[in-house]
Amino acid sequence: MSFSSSTLWTSLLFVQLRSLLSFSHLAWVQTNRKSGGLGDLNYPLVSDVTKSISKAFNVLIEDQGIALRGLFIIDKEGVIQHSTINNLAIGRSVDETMRTLQALQYVQENPDEVCPAGWKPGEKSMKPDPKLSKEYFAAV
Repeated sequence: MSFSSSTLWTSLLFVQLRSLLSFSHLAWVQTNRKSGGLGDLNYPLVSDVTKSISKAFNVLIEDQGIALRGLFIIDKEGVIQHSTINNLAIGRSVDETMRTLQALQYVQENPDEVCPAGWKPGEKSMKPDPKLSKEYFAAV
């Protein structure tokens, strides 16, 4: 799946613990995606050498000096609306991240509605009310 942040009025930021000047980062961005690298990036790659970002987002394993895989969707007011923290051996889903971001933006534009689990753009949303939500459940 390709990602276009312009269609989602979104900014991306990739944060890594190591220095951006390290040989591993250089190799990572100089290697194309089909060969396991990052290739050309359309978003900033940030280094967290001091580990302050990792600490602030509670993903740092301090005694090992490494960070878990964290994904945070932060709204335009700076409020974390979604977070996922995975073990080092578990990757994240771009498709699920996109769906979650689209759902967040939908409910921000439609504050009297909520998105049910698995909701995708174009599908029915529901009202956050036990009686009014019955309309949604009757249709699915």
